[in-house]
Amino acid sequence: MKSKKTSEITILSHMENKTLTREEKIQQGKALREKCPRSKHAVWSTSLRTCDPIQLLEESNMDRIPGLVGIRYQRMSESPFKFFRGSSVIQASDLANSPASSITIQVCGDCHLLNFGGFATPERSLVFDINDFDETFPGPWEWDIKRLAVSFVLAARELGFSKDNVEDAARQVTFSYRTRMLEFTQMSILDRWYEKITVEKLEDYFKKDKDAEIRLKKAEVRAISRTSETLFPKLTSGVKGHPRIKDEPPLLYHYYKDIKNVEGFGKYANAYKTSLQEDRRILLDRYQVEDISIKVVGIGSVGTRCIVVLLYADGSEPLFLQIKEARRSVLENPDGKSRYEHQGYRIVHGQRLMQSASDIFLGWFRSDSGHDYYVRQLHDMKVTLNMENVRKPRLLSDYAEMCGWALARAHSKAGDASRISGYLGSKENFDDALVQYSTAYADQVEKDFKVFKAAIQSGKFKTKSDKEELLEFYI
Repeated sequence: MKSKKTSEITILSHMENKTLTREEKIQQGKALREKCPRSKHAVWSTSLRTCDPIQLLEESNMDRIPGLVGIRYQRMSESPFKFFRGSSVIQASDLANSPASSITIQVCGDCHLLNFGGFATPERSLVFDINDFDETFPGPWEWDIKRLAVSFVLAARELGFSKDNVEDAARQVTFSYRTRMLEFTQMSILDRWYEKITVEKLEDYFKKDKDAEIRLKKAEVRAISRTSETLFPKLTSGVKGHPRIKDEPPLLYHYYKDIKNVEGFGKYANAYKTSLQEDRRILLDRYQVEDISIKVVGIGSVGTRCIVVLLYADGSEPLFLQIKEARRSVLENPDGKSRYEHQGYRIVHGQRLMQSASDIFLGWFRSDSGHDYYVRQLHDMKVTLNMENVRKPRLLSDYAEMCGWALARAHSKAGDASRISGYLGSKENFDDALVQYSTAYADQVEKDFKVFKAAIQSGKFKTKSDKEELLEFYI
């Protein structure tokens, strides 16, 4: 983003934290209201915008696979909510010029409602948490909750809910974040670090809500069906006695033009292994690469380099790893040298810091061409909200409560719960402000979406993939 304002935000040192009591930190948070009143967070105006959103989108396509950019635009063109998901760079630029309380922590960076969900811990239990950290970066904690609240407004509008229901979703996520942050403030630092939002906790919390209870049970069943073993027959077929990932171009395909280039992942295995814990390196050594394929994922990530690797152990035990290109965070000023020498490390570090539990195969490496990557398991009991099944406003409100809870847990682990809670307070001032902001900014997203659609209709942006350009891929 172009603004330098983020560099002016105060970062409180660890040494300061050691000398202050919890109550003193809370009081410091309260004092920050004088510099940035909570009511100021309600403000959104195009006068705060310093960049052309269409230009930002074009710039974000730099070094993407040309033949896949059309798929990105096609997915973004389906609704304002999907446009919002694929254009995090626009809100990041806008947030850089927005009010902030001066409390900087590790943030998710792309905190919309579909970047939350269930996944497996190393102990094979199912937890609910943030599950995407491609844009993670140190920044004001407000940026995450603002993006999350806007995503709920846009989602509720897309579902056709009433104005009151739309506002209720935004209020619920903010209320949940604020009240949970207060709870985490009362915990010890170690307890916050160990805290997990398990399915059992969710079921207990929503036990009086029959619809929520049913959805949680279904999610649990669906999660169990999403492991390497269960995905294997769906994603592969036998070719000359060997399992091969099925081709479904342009979303899943082998790179036939220069297969050795892509299959060169084997040469980076050692670099990737050094980013893992030693016991997990030994575990990885028990697997051999069987096949590798290019895969299109998400909306904002479409066009970036994403690879699926099928590995085998003992001739019959499959493991799918996903290798995703790690680009510079949209929260970082694009001018000059990045503060991170390796963008894959940035993502893994942020994920480990914010998540309650992380994938045992989470790691990173750099290719000979200079592209940074991070690695994780494909799916591994990963489930998220299916928007098409949300027919009642209450279900979206319940989900908003879960997301606010999960974000507060992540921020309390990665940042300073006491100061944030002190700033938020026990009244609804911040909640009121966020409802106003998220409604106004959602209106802005819808205006940007119309401009984007007009650019497509004028021929400025293509919404189809070019088969020849799909071959322009190198790791």
